[in-house]
Amino acid sequence: MPWNPEQYDKFKAERSAPVNDLFSLIQIRPGMRAIDLGCGTGEHTRCLADILPESEVLGIDSSPQMLSKSKQFERKGLSFSLGSFEDFDGKYDLIFSNAALQWSGNHEQLIPSLWEHLNPGGQLAVQMPRNQDHPSHQIAQKLAQTEFAEFFPHKKKPTERFNWILTIERYAEILFSLDGIDIVAFLKVYPHILENSDAIVEWTKGTLLVPFMEQLPKEQQDSFLKRYSELLHVKFPSSPVFYGFKRILFSAKKL
Repeated sequence: MPWNPEQYDKFKAERSAPVNDLFSLIQIRPGMRAIDLGCGTGEHTRCLADILPESEVLGIDSSPQMLSKSKQFERKGLSFSLGSFEDFDGKYDLIFSNAALQWSGNHEQLIPSLWEHLNPGGQLAVQMPRNQDHPSHQIAQKLAQTEFAEFFPHKKKPTERFNWILTIERYAEILFSLDGIDIVAFLKVYPHILENSDAIVEWTKGTLLVPFMEQLPKEQQDSFLKRYSELLHVKFPSSPVFYGFKRILFSAKKL
């Protein structure tokens, strides 16, 4: 997937708020072995390493483009590697993932699989967007199903992943079924005040629209973005725009 670090970082402050909330859930102790799944540019992984004293922290990501930005953050106790959170090795005291697991399906199996990589007493801490019912997502889905349907056959729809995210109650139930303790699970709305509907387009170009653009022929990408922008402007004609972004956060420790 052709990620663009510069596009993603256009809203760095807004994207930092949920990761700071996730940091607050971590039960910090010295000498931990931690992994950041889907570390992106590595900036938040560096922050994670900074709050874990005398620890070894590894960040992995499947995007070479995003990882190219992580080299500047490497230091003793902090390293990065190309890899998938669906297939990694080792046991850890902390498995951390900020805004990444939503790109993987079958969370009923994924969460227990991650749990197997925890040492006794280890902690799983996860944050994911859950904004599939927002017009920014629904409009993209509708375009893929109607005006641009020929480019999105049923078996290759990027919107299929809208159904991958479970309810917050279900994540709590899964953690309980794994004998997790100190379970915390909640849904939070992050209020972003954006200049206008075009700013929502810029936001989604950094994440949501990446798989749409990847699947469209190059000559159709501008047409899709133009229609997407037009429909968003109809939905949000005023300025500024309130963009309420919902996210799931959960954490638990392994006995």
